[in-house]
Parts: sequence; C-alpha cells; structure tokens
Amino acid sequence: MIAFLATVLERFVGYPAWVVDRIGHPVMWIGKLIEGLEARFNDPEKSFETRLGLGVVSMVVVVLTTLVVTLGIQSVLRFVWLGWVIEVVLASTLLAQKGLRDAVMAVATALRQDGIEGARRAVGEIVGRDTSALDEAGVSRAAVETLAENTSDGVIAPLFYLALFGLPGAAVYKAINTADSMIGHRNERYAAFGWAGAKLDDLVNFIPARLTALLFAFAARLMPDADGQAAWAAAKRDAPHHASPNAGWPEAAMAGALGFGLGGPRAYDGEMVDLPRMGEGKRLLTADDIGMAVRLYDRAMVIALAILPVWALVGLVI
Repeated sequence: MIAFLATVLERFVGYPAWVVDRIGHPVMWIGKLIEGLEARFNDPEKSFETRLGLGVVSMVVVVLTTLVVTLGIQSVLRFVWLGWVIEVVLASTLLAQKGLRDAVMAVATALRQDGIEGARRAVGEIVGRDTSALDEAGVSRAAVETLAENTSDGVIAPLFYLALFGLPGAAVYKAINTADSMIGHRNERYAAFGWAGAKLDDLVNFIPARLTALLFAFAARLMPDADGQAAWAAAKRDAPHHASPNAGWPEAAMAGALGFGLGGPRAYDGEMVDLPRMGEGKRLLTADDIGMAVRLYDRAMVIALAILPVWALVGLVI
C-alpha cells in the first residue's frame, strides 16, 4: 500500500522546486556519490581492465550505500508514530510521474506560445540530443520519445521495485539508473568505468520496459483515437532493433498506439547518429501530437495505479 499512496501523492504534489532549492533531491545526492567515485577512480592513465574493475567496485559501493541507508531509514520508521506516512513521502520522491508530464507538456505549450526557439529550449531540458537545429516535427518527436522512454525509467521501473521490495528497492533502482545516465556511456571516458553501471541498468529495466509497453497497449484501448493491438505489434517488431535492449519497447509501443513514426537520425554533441525507426506512422508531429501522447500516458498511469491495490491484496493473501 506504500507504493499506491506514494504514487497518488507524487501524482498530485510531485517534488516541489522549493524543496530542491533547499535540500536537493535524492537523485542529486546519489549523483554526488557517483561523481566522487568517478573522480577518484576513473583515471585515464590506468588500463582499460583496471578502470573496468574499479567501475564494478564503484557500483557495489553505490548500491550497498543506497541499500544500507534506506534499510536503516525503513527500520527506524517502524518505531516512529505515523512512520508509514514519512515512508510514503520518501518513496514518492523516487517517482517522476508529475515532473515528467509537466516537462513534456511544457514543450507543447512552448511550441504554441513561444515558437520554435522557445520549444527548442524547453525540449533541451529533457533530452540529451542537440536541439538547436530541430524543427517543429523534430521537437515534437523528441518530446514524445522522451515521454515514452522515461515512463519506464522514471515511473514504472521505480514503482515496480517499490511495490516488490519497498523503499530500498526503489532507491537501489534509482541509484543504478542514475549511474547509467551519468557514466554508462560508450565513449572513451566511460566505456570501461561505466560498463558495470550500464549492464546493471539493462538488467533492472528488462521487465519494467516490457511492462510499460503493455501498459501503453492497454491504455490505447481506452482511447478512441489509439490502437492497442498496433501498439503491441510495433513493440514486438521494432524494439529488438533499438540500440538499447529496453528503451525501444515503450517507444515503439507508443508509436504504434498513436500511429507515429519515432526514432531515426539525431545529433549528439555535433555527431549524427542514425537510430532505428520505431513505428511506421507519421513523422511530422506537432504540439497536438504531444498532447495526444500525454493523454495515452495519463491513461497508462491510471491503469498502473489501479493495479497497485490488487498487488497489495495479493501480497497479503500470499
């Protein structure tokens, strides 16, 4: 039930900006630990094998530190009056349901009100690709793609581990996912040191990514202008071609559900990368299409929320 209440709280309140300004965010705290370990151990003068081994050790430190701290907090809260309320609040900080929706809708709003320059700035806040040359369709596809992928990484995956293992499960997932986003890159600096973080992230996202694709397929059945069968068909057909073993599943499912064509060429740090296409529909997306994707997302979140009490009851019976 902690997972259900945390999801409801985060859906309506989110993580207030004034709290971030004063004390930061749990992901930021984990990021500081990762930064410190990377600065200490990722020495380019060391051999590839040595840096790979130190990366493994660093990930063990990150995971164990997160686990020990959250287990300790959870244990203390059992002896605190209304400790479960505090646990709900803490768990809600590990979900990004409201923040993701708001950030994606901000791109649609910018397209309508501020023009392409404002939209490029807005989408640049939530994607890693170069945005300076994106047109309206490029901005819209970027927003929809990040909505699909981060539904899995930012919402469903931490919620999945929260429901299974409580606060420590969600926190450890966020630690691994944060490490992957910071050091799990296939470049000269991180190929060795970040290998363990990237592989762990692939592992922990395997089930949530496919669950997210299923959620989009079911959610599409609740939308008159979406196609649930096409969502799952696109996921099965296109996801295996994605560079990531997991990211393609929610992206292809959303593309199939809405009749969009996602993926394809994009630039990172000035270098063009031609990624596989997800979905076979239209690619000239607009702000209205971003809104359509958000409506699908909203329905998927309602389904996920409805599943949680059932999950809790099954757990009590078992």
